[in-house]
Amino acid sequence: MAAFSPGIEVGGKHGMGSNEKLLVALIAASTAMGAIILFLLCFWVYHRKHINKSKEKRSHSSVPFPFLGKYNTFKTSYRKGSAATTMDYNVLESATNNFSESEILGKGGFGCVYKATLEENLCAAVKRLEGGTSDAIKEFETEVELLSNIQHPNIISLLGCSVHAETRLIVYELMQNGSLETQLHGPSRGSALTWNLRMKIALDVARGLEYLHDYCHPPIIHRDLKSSNILLDSNFNAKLSDFGLAVPDGAQNRNNVKLSGTLGYVAPEYLLDGKLTDKSDVYAFGIVLLELLLGRKPVEKLSPSKCQSIVTWAMPQLTDKSKLPNIVDPVIINTMDLKHLYQVAAVAVLCVQPEPSYRPLITDVLHSLIPLVPMELGGTLRLVKLAPPAFIPKPSN
Repeated sequence: MAAFSPGIEVGGKHGMGSNEKLLVALIAASTAMGAIILFLLCFWVYHRKHINKSKEKRSHSSVPFPFLGKYNTFKTSYRKGSAATTMDYNVLESATNNFSESEILGKGGFGCVYKATLEENLCAAVKRLEGGTSDAIKEFETEVELLSNIQHPNIISLLGCSVHAETRLIVYELMQNGSLETQLHGPSRGSALTWNLRMKIALDVARGLEYLHDYCHPPIIHRDLKSSNILLDSNFNAKLSDFGLAVPDGAQNRNNVKLSGTLGYVAPEYLLDGKLTDKSDVYAFGIVLLELLLGRKPVEKLSPSKCQSIVTWAMPQLTDKSKLPNIVDPVIINTMDLKHLYQVAAVAVLCVQPEPSYRPLITDVLHSLIPLVPMELGGTLRLVKLAPPAFIPKPSN
C-alpha cells in the first residue's frame, strides 16, 4: 500500500475543497485587516504624542510672538488663558487727555509715562515711546513679549499695547505711590517709608527677582534694576517694571547684548568686562538696599567734576557696628532693632561685593530677609506689642 502524506486526499483529488479554501481566505483576510488596523492605531497614537510634544514645546518657547506681523493678541506661555491685547490708539490718546503734561507720571529714556482713565473709571499707566530707532523698537518688543509671558505679584502687570506710526504705547496697571526713587529722593525724602515698610519693599523686590532667576524658563536677567524701576501700589507693595533691557540668561544671549544700564547700579564685571549673569541683578539689588538703609542716591556729585558712589562712601562704615547707626537715613534712625540693622547691612555688603562669586544668590537674600519683615507685611517676624501700663488708683488721703 502506498503511503500518503497527511492532508492529501486519495482518489485523484488534489488540494482543498471549496469550503476549506473559503475558510482559509477569510482567516487570511481577517489577519491582514487586523494588522492594518493595529498599524493605523499605532500610527495614530504616535501622531497624537508627537502633536502634544510639539504643543508643549511651543508653549514653553521664550519667543512666541511674531513682531514682524500685525500686533495682535499675544498669548502667554507662562500663564494659560491670559493675553495682552492691542488697544486702540485713539482711546489711549483720549484717556490721557491727548497726552497732556498734567497727566505725566514720570519720564524715561525714550519717552514719558502718563496716567490714563479708561472705561468704568479704570486708571492705568501708559508709557509712550517716541521715534522709530532700532533701540526703541527692540525695547518695546522685548518688554511686551516678556510681560505677556509672566505673572507675579511683584512684577508689573501688562494690560495692553498699541502701535501708531512711529509711536508705541505700553499700558500697565497704575501704581498709586509711584516709584521708590520718588519716595526716597523726592520732596517727601522718604518720610512715608518706615523701617518695616522699607524691609517689606526689599523683600518684595527679592521675590520678584527670584521669580525671574529661578522660575522663568529660560531664566531672565532684568539688567536695569534701580529704584526708579521699582513701583509701589497704594499699600506700598513693590513691583519690578521696565523690562526693555531684560535678556534670557544663556551664554549665547549674554555675550551678544549691548552694554546697558544705569550708572551706580551696574555691576563692576559687567561694566569693565561685559560679563553678565544673574549676579549682576544681585549687585543692583544691593545698591537699592543701601538706598533704603541710608536714604542716599547711588551716585552723588561732590563737585562739577567729581562724583562718589554710595558703595565707596558707605562700605567702611557698614562693617563697623559703632558707626553704622550714625549713617542710617535720619527718617528711620533709632526705629529698628539694631540686630536687624546689622543683618540687613551685612546682606547689602555681600550683594555689592566686586567679585560676583562672593555675592549670594537672590534666593539666599530672600530667605535672609523674611525673618526681618513683620508677618502682616509678608514676612515671619512677630511684633511684640507692649501692653499699656496698668492703671493704679491713687490712694485717698
